[in-house]
Parts: sequence; C-alpha cells; structure tokens
Amino acid sequence: MLDTANYTPRLKAVYADTIKAAMTEEFSYKNPMQVPRLEKIVLNIGCGAEAVRDSKKAKSAQEDLTTIAGQLAVVTKAKNSIAGFRVREDMPLGAKVTLRGDRMFEFLDRLVNVAMPRIRDFRGISGKSFDGRGNYAFGIKEHIIFPEINFDKIDENWGMDIVICTTAKTDAEAKALLKHFNMPFTS
Repeated sequence: MLDTANYTPRLKAVYADTIKAAMTEEFSYKNPMQVPRLEKIVLNIGCGAEAVRDSKKAKSAQEDLTTIAGQLAVVTKAKNSIAGFRVREDMPLGAKVTLRGDRMFEFLDRLVNVAMPRIRDFRGISGKSFDGRGNYAFGIKEHIIFPEINFDKIDENWGMDIVICTTAKTDAEAKALLKHFNMPFTS
C-alpha cells in the first residue's frame, strides 16, 4: 500500500535536490526564490466538428482526459454561436484539466519517460514554442500514447494540447528548466 502522507513525486525530489542547484549555478541567482519552477500544466482536447455532430464526443474526450490526468476534467463549451460551423452557444466542444502540485510532477514524469517514447517516429519536440514569458506549449496527435488509455475501448483518436507554465522570466530560463526535467527538445 502506498503511504500518501510521506510520498513525494520523483521529479519533485529531483527538482529540489539537483535542478535548483544547477539552475542557480547556470544563471547565478542571488536568491533561491528566483530559481524558476513549474507552476501548472494545462491539458486540452478539442473535439471540433465531431462534437457538433455528436454531443457524446465531448463526454468521451472528458473521460479520456480524466483517465490521463488522474483528475476530473471539465467540459469546455462554446462561448459564442457560429452559424457557419453549426455551433450554438454553450455547446460542449471539448475538455480541459489544470494540474498543479504533485499531480503535475507525476504527469510530467509519465509524459517524458513513458508517453513520448511511444510516439511513432519520434525525434523530439520543437524548442521554439515558448511564448516569451517562460511558458511552453505543444501538441500531440494521438492521446493513445498514454498507457492509461485502453486501446481497445477508445472510439475516437483525439489530439491534445499541453501547456507547461513556469515562473521563469525568459524563454532561455524556461528551456533550461525543462531540459533539466529531460524534455526532449530538438533544437
């Protein structure tokens, strides 16, 4: 039985033990609170046209995202009606979840060490998708790369957006932080 009272995620311990010291040395921070850290990870699945045709698709995406994240996902709804796309206001169009704390570290560990190596013809992710404020966003084409998803029971392959928010002030600091977490950047 897992003792949750004394449990610390592996990446959280690695951050506290080695990454903080390496980042302080690399960027010569004067205060330990200046060292960038992970703030949150946001996962999003947009169903698009499938959700317009079948309202159960958004529910399916929510269930899959809840399974992947280990936390209840929220159904996202349309803010405005768009007649050309046959979208009505408050129509369910996808799902999202925001991970913080221990769940965030556990998800990042599974993403980098388990899910990404399962991507077919994977050569790394682009190192250019930073927003200028230390946040990194990328997408994956199939959510079935996560081992929690039972391949036989899925009805639809969803793409997924993943946004990693850090407290870094610059893109260089954020990229260095994510490299210390073994994020497989190509450039």
